[in-house]
Amino acid sequence: MSASKHKAGLASWLTALFASIKALIAGELAHLLTINRSKRPWHMPIIAAIAISFPVFVGAYFDALSSGIKASLGAMIILNLPLSGTLPYRLVTVMAWGFAMVLSFALGLIAQQIPVLRLPIFALLAFAIIILGRYYRQPPPAGLFVMMAGAIALFIPVPLAQVLSATGLVMLGSGISMLLALLYSLFLLATRPIVPAPIYIYEPDMISDSLIVAGFVSLALAIAILLEMPYPYWAAISCFIIIQGMQLRTMWIKQVHRLLGTLVGMAVAGWMLSWGLSIWGVAIAVLMMMLCIESLVDRHYGLAVIFITPLTIFIAEYGSVSLVQPVAEEVIRVRMLDTTIGCVVGLSGGLAIHSNRLRVPLRQIENWMLARFSQTTKH
Repeated sequence: MSASKHKAGLASWLTALFASIKALIAGELAHLLTINRSKRPWHMPIIAAIAISFPVFVGAYFDALSSGIKASLGAMIILNLPLSGTLPYRLVTVMAWGFAMVLSFALGLIAQQIPVLRLPIFALLAFAIIILGRYYRQPPPAGLFVMMAGAIALFIPVPLAQVLSATGLVMLGSGISMLLALLYSLFLLATRPIVPAPIYIYEPDMISDSLIVAGFVSLALAIAILLEMPYPYWAAISCFIIIQGMQLRTMWIKQVHRLLGTLVGMAVAGWMLSWGLSIWGVAIAVLMMMLCIESLVDRHYGLAVIFITPLTIFIAEYGSVSLVQPVAEEVIRVRMLDTTIGCVVGLSGGLAIHSNRLRVPLRQIENWMLARFSQTTKH
């Protein structure tokens, strides 16, 4: 009798366990496959795609595609245009990110000439970009493309004599986006109610979290460099994309999105590169990819990554030299390994952010620094 009761209890426990696992898997899959509703104006992706692809079309017209691609990096600050606040607030925000974009790219090019400075310069840039985005509560992509510009500049072959001209191209692209941001902001203010700008206050652990994120992003870059990956910047960018989600569930979902999206993106990139695009074809491809990315990024991250992957390949390769098939094949072959490194390091960094063993000493150092600075300010 007792044996039958024990078996019945075990069967009911196993049934409950399997039901819980099934519900967990179903919930996570539903969360993973959910397509969110966009909160941005429908014309925002169009404006962003025009701003970013316009320099590429100008470069194609003058038969200087690599120059147009560099300018398009600077034009990506249009993605940081806030949809709240007054006109001065919106323009100052875009200008601030424009300055950060130019500085990041310039420092990356300078550090490229002295390889030993690559990691220290990138670590400082990453920390500054992360804490700037956190303090000013910048929504995604925040400093993603600014960091990407600095990381790419560390490795694309640019001679020392061309550093100033390359930096000027990025600055020119930023200027184009600032002008378009002015016109678009005037349109939004005339057609939509003004939403108050967020209030900026220092939040606890802001420095600690920024140090952890910058440290792990730099670690991903260091691992890729030590492994002598041809394109180590992508490991750092992949790590940042994942680790910037503070919740563990968000990081897990972004990791799966990133891997699956990159897998499909590799196929899309190989397919597009097989077309043998002309310079005008590259410009049109950048326009269409940017339109797809901005239309999908706040709806479903994985779908956006499908187009982010070939876009970054186009920017990094066409921005340096003319892309030839062997180089394209090499890029596609190593991109998955770069992404895997970034995902593993990013998830490890996310776990570290939630670890009290690391957070407590960093919090003590942060509180000591804040106390010292406040005393200095009073004196």
